[in-house]
Amino acid sequence: MTIGTMMQATSGLPEQLRGTDIVVAPGIYDAFTAFVAERAGFSCLYLSGANVAYTRLGRPDIGLVTATEMAETLSLITARVACPIIVDGDTGYGNALNTQRTVRLFERAGAAAIQIEDQTFPKRCGHLRNKSVITSGEMVGKIKAAVDARASERMLVIARTDAVAVEGLEPALERAARYAEAGADILFVEAPPSRDDLAAIRTRFGDQRPLMANMVEGGRTPTLSANELAQIGFKLVIFPGGIVRALGRLTQDYYGNLRQQGSNAAMKDRMLDFDGLNDLLGTDALLADAAQYEG
Repeated sequence: MTIGTMMQATSGLPEQLRGTDIVVAPGIYDAFTAFVAERAGFSCLYLSGANVAYTRLGRPDIGLVTATEMAETLSLITARVACPIIVDGDTGYGNALNTQRTVRLFERAGAAAIQIEDQTFPKRCGHLRNKSVITSGEMVGKIKAAVDARASERMLVIARTDAVAVEGLEPALERAARYAEAGADILFVEAPPSRDDLAAIRTRFGDQRPLMANMVEGGRTPTLSANELAQIGFKLVIFPGGIVRALGRLTQDYYGNLRQQGSNAAMKDRMLDFDGLNDLLGTDALLADAAQYEG
C-alpha cells in the first residue's frame, strides 16, 4: 500500500477511506497551517484540540479548550481549504445532549468527521498518565446521540477509547466493539504501547470499521510510518501535534537568536522572506481579484 496523500482535495473522507491507500492526516491548528498542509499534497487534515490549546491558549492539553473555540477555529479553516477536516471533539464537552450540540456545531462549521472519546471531564492528552474513563454505557449513549444529531451520514463519527491505559487492552477492545455497535463509523483505540497491540486491534476488528492510529512523537505508542501502519491494517493515521512540536523548537531558536544577536541574519535560511511569504499566500492574485471590483 502507498500513502494516500496525493488524492484530489475534493475527494470526501468516506471515499478516501474506501480507497486502497492509508489516509494520512497531519495535525493543524489554524487556517495558515491547513493551507500549507493542503499545498503540500495532503488530502485530509486533523484539527487537534491539543494544538488549539497549545497555540491559542499557550496551555497544555488538559481540557481547557471549549467547543465554541474549536468551532470558530474550524470555520476559519474550512473557509480557506477544500480538503476534509477531522475535528477533535474531546468528550463531546459534556453528556449526550452536549455531544449532540457539539456535533451540530462542528458539522455546520464544515467538519468531515468528529472524534469523541470516553475520558471523564476534564480530559487530558491521551499520552499523559493518570487518565480516567466513563462507563462504556455512558459512552455508547454519546455515540448514539452523535449519530442521531448529524445532518448527513457523510459527517463521520470517530469513537475513541482511552481505556488501554486505565483498564488494559482487552477491555479497551470490548469498549470499541460496543461503540461500533452504537454506530461509530471509525474506531480509535488510543495509546496502545506496542506494535503487537496495534496488530491485536486489527485482528479483533478486521474490516468491520476503518481503524485509526495516532502517532505522537515521544508518546506511549511506537512511532511507525504510515506504510507500516497500512501493512498492519489501519486505514487512517493522524500526526496531530507534530507541527506544534516543530514550531516550538523553531520559535525557541528564533527568539533566542534574535535576543542574543539583535538580528535575524543567522536565521535567514530557515525563514521565508517578505516576498516568499506573499508568494505562498497568493497575495498578488488576491489583489488582482480585488482590482476588478474597484470603481
